[in-house]
Amino acid sequence: MAGFVKVATTDELAQGQAKQVEAEGKVIALFRVGGRCHAIDDTCTHEGGPLSEGDVEGDTVTCPWHGARFNITNGEVLGPPAQDPVAYYQSRINGSDIEVEL
Repeated sequence: MAGFVKVATTDELAQGQAKQVEAEGKVIALFRVGGRCHAIDDTCTHEGGPLSEGDVEGDTVTCPWHGARFNITNGEVLGPPAQDPVAYYQSRINGSDIEVEL
């Protein structure tokens, strides 16, 4: 593991928003909700839709392609058509930096 890696700043990701970031060869969907940041793989396990472009409601993101729903706090599948979870990465706000553990 590479440890925590800076992927964005708090100025780049407002509350309630999502952003696609890349780090260590991984494409990650980064969410800032409720004063915390969450990071999951940005690729829906159903057909590869970009989760960072999906609608976020509470702790749930809906894939913009086919409507699969995922929990942004752990990557768990909440609704079809996806059947497999996405990877979840520990994340933190360190000063004004947003970091993800890889």
